Amino acid sequence: MLLLLLGIVVLHVAALVLLFVSTIVSAWAVNPNSSSDLWTNCTTLNGVSRCDPADTGVWIQAVQALMILSIIFSFLSLFLFFCQLFTLQKGGRFFLTGAFQIFASLFVMSGAIIYTVMNSEWVHESESYGFSYILAWVAFPLAFISGLIYVILRKRE
Repeated sequence: MLLLLLGIVVLHVAALVLLFVSTIVSAWAVNPNSSSDLWTNCTTLNGVSRCDPADTGVWIQAVQALMILSIIFSFLSLFLFFCQLFTLQKGGRFFLTGAFQIFASLFVMSGAIIYTVMNSEWVHESESYGFSYILAWVAFPLAFISGLIYVILRKRE
C-alpha cells in the first residue's frame, strides 16, 4: 500500500512540475532567433537579446489564466490528498482530490487548445512549437490519469 501511495504522489508531483515548467519557461514557440511563451516574446539579433511583453489579446490572457488555474488546482489537489489521507474514514474515496486534479487537467487542456488554435495570429509562421508547449500536453494526461486514480482509490488502514 505504501508503494502505491508513493507512486501516486510521484505521478502527481511529476504532473505539477510539468505544469510549472510549461507555464514559466519561454519556449511555447521557437525558431533559431526567437522564442515565445505566454508572457514574453524574445528575439536575438547579432548576439543581442530583446524580450517584449506578450500580446495583451484576450485569448493569450485566457491561456495564461487557465495555466495558472491548472497549477493552483493541482497544488490544492495534492494538499487535499494529504489532508484526506489522515482524516478520511476507512473505505472512503478521494473524490474531492480527484475532482480537483481532473479540473487541473481540463484547464491545461483548454489552455493548450486555445493556444493551438490562436497561435497563428500571434506567432510568426517560421516558428515551431517549443518544448514548453509539448510539456503542457504531456501534463494533461498525467494529471487526468492521477485524478482518475484518486477517484478510484479507497483508503485502507
